[in-house]
This record gives sequence, C-alpha cells and structure tokens, in this order.
Amino acid sequence: MSYTAFLILILIVAIALILIVMVQNPKGGGLSSSFGGGGAQSLGGVQNTNKFLDNTTWTLAIAMFALILLANVAIPRGGDNNFKLDNTLDGIESTTPAPTNSTTTTNDSL
Repeated sequence: MSYTAFLILILIVAIALILIVMVQNPKGGGLSSSFGGGGAQSLGGVQNTNKFLDNTTWTLAIAMFALILLANVAIPRGGDNNFKLDNTLDGIESTTPAPTNSTTTTNDSL
C-alpha cells in the first residue's frame, strides 16, 4: 500500500470515530436512551447498543493507531528527489591550504 492510501484510510477511520463518539453520551443518554427511554436500561437491546458503541470505539481507535504506525513505515524516503553528495560537489575547485611557516620568530628585546 502506498502512503496516500494510508492517509485516506486514516481520514475515514477518524471521521467514523468522531461520529461514533458523538453518538455516545456518558450519562446514559445518546443513542442508547432513545431506544427505550432512561428507565428501560435493563432491556437487552439498550445494553447491546451500548456494548456495540463501546466496542466500535475501541476497534476504531486501535485501527487508527495501527494505520498511523503503518503509514510511518510507508513514507517515501528514497528516490530521485534526494540530492547526492557527489553531485553537489561537482564543479567546486579544491584548493590546498598554504603551507605554514614552521620557524617562529620571537622578540627577546626585554
């Protein structure tokens, strides 16, 4: 898979995760309470809806984490866009430094 495909999948999972989290209400409301009211929490359908939303949230979060890690591996790092060192040094004159004077002069006129 290419890097662009991973980015598209990450965006789809992110949008789905946002929608699933927006449907939930931590105080017992949200989608689960609209199926039977607040007092009908003992019915199996409402509990299954809460469990489905929780499982979907965790599944999408884990999928997003895995896709982000895989996209990091798929980032194009090589290719024609990279400059090579030998190409950048072409046309540069190489000069040798001037020889240094090994004799030292001291002024002992004190």
